[in-house]
Amino acid sequence: MIWSKRWFQLTILMILAFVWGSSFILMKIGMKSFSSEQAAALRILLASLVLLPIALKQIKVLKRKDLKTLLIVGFIGSFFPAFLFMKAETQIDSALAGMLNSLTPVFTLIVGLLFHRTPFRWMQTVGLSVGLAGAIGLILAGDGFHLGTFNSYALYIVLATFFYAISMNQIKSNLPHLTGVQVTSFSFLFIGPVALIYLITTDFAPALANPAWPLHLLALAALGILGSAAAMLLMNSLIRYSSAVGASSVTYIIPIFAIMWGLLYGEKVTFLHLICMSFILAGVYMINWKSKKTKSHLLVKV
Repeated sequence: MIWSKRWFQLTILMILAFVWGSSFILMKIGMKSFSSEQAAALRILLASLVLLPIALKQIKVLKRKDLKTLLIVGFIGSFFPAFLFMKAETQIDSALAGMLNSLTPVFTLIVGLLFHRTPFRWMQTVGLSVGLAGAIGLILAGDGFHLGTFNSYALYIVLATFFYAISMNQIKSNLPHLTGVQVTSFSFLFIGPVALIYLITTDFAPALANPAWPLHLLALAALGILGSAAAMLLMNSLIRYSSAVGASSVTYIIPIFAIMWGLLYGEKVTFLHLICMSFILAGVYMINWKSKKTKSHLLVKV
């Protein structure tokens, strides 16, 4: 099957990196009119509406035993992270958000080791330490990136990456019998109505007072349809044919696109930012490093 081909997996990783690397700047644009909570809920709702026909068509394969895992994947893997990222970007740059997103493979390994019997290697311990050191460096960043300050909003992204890790391990361990399309469409089937109910309770008057709100809504539509619906379809399909940690390695590349968009948007990226990000990526590399005997199972060779 084509999904088992390395070249195809790498192509999917590049597509995902571009889409998710662009998502951070779309969040910024969307929040020019809408609150962070409204923007997150709109993202989830629009993605759910796109996936609804697929979910209804596949509903006959949905089993009661899968409901718990699908709820975890839906809420922990998509719903809550959407709100966490939006909230974080009210106070931090999109480029920094993209850098911190590189923690996903680190947490994917930690969750796998603790709850899913992922094989342990000593190099992973070193990688965890190096990656977390880089993350702490980014979190201890204020305006102008002066060490000694503390950006608490960066912790929202750290929590979101931890949630991503839980979801990826759940998919790999408990839903191997479902396709990526089924996992994604079913999980959004549960969270879409929750997003709609929340939106009904909010006040859209301030957002509609901005003459440019249609453009900002369009950015959120792109975020939901491409950044959530389409991207999660690809990611959940990729997880079936690789390891959870390997699939999460897409975050190697996401910061590159996030930084590029951030610079175009007028955000400041310092040399110290890049040093800290290099620590994270070095840590992720060591986490994914395998000996020659097992390297054939590694999704991405860096």
